[in-house]
Amino acid sequence: MEIILEKRQQEKNVIVSGLRHRAVAVFIINSKNQVLLQKRSEKQRMWPGMWDLSSGGHVDSGEQGFQAIQRELHEELGLDIQTSEMTFIGSGLSTNIKGDIINKHLNEYYVVNKDIDLASLRLQETEVDEVKWVDKEEIINRIKNNYQGITDKKGAWTYLLKYYELQEKRGIKRQNDEEVEL
Repeated sequence: MEIILEKRQQEKNVIVSGLRHRAVAVFIINSKNQVLLQKRSEKQRMWPGMWDLSSGGHVDSGEQGFQAIQRELHEELGLDIQTSEMTFIGSGLSTNIKGDIINKHLNEYYVVNKDIDLASLRLQETEVDEVKWVDKEEIINRIKNNYQGITDKKGAWTYLLKYYELQEKRGIKRQNDEEVEL
């Protein structure tokens, strides 16, 4: 059974009760193939002070996944993204248990390819301490090294790896197509 969050107050009840609910996650990747990471606030109950994906959160009642991404990016980073800038890359189930929090999600994963000046971002102090760009090789190594220094959101990071692999295959195909054209 899927729970749709009617109000923010109900969110806490759903999490403590361990009911499955919808969530979204987005990776912002720049033209250097770096991924934008946010450092979660020390005030967060789950993964405080850990580096995390670019943005994400729960889907509110009446929202589509892409709308939740737009809302979360605006709230957490002060960033406004158009739907045309988002690419849906997959969905999956996850369960994360930390203390009395039982987060059972039906996740939607997205990528936004965009160059962003970090100085232009407005960070939501209650959720985000800082942001940084991380090279593709570094984030892949962190994921493969038991999530070294990053949240252990296995599903989300797996989709980032799959995205990078697909981009690499497309790049090889494009390169081969260009060689044939010569």
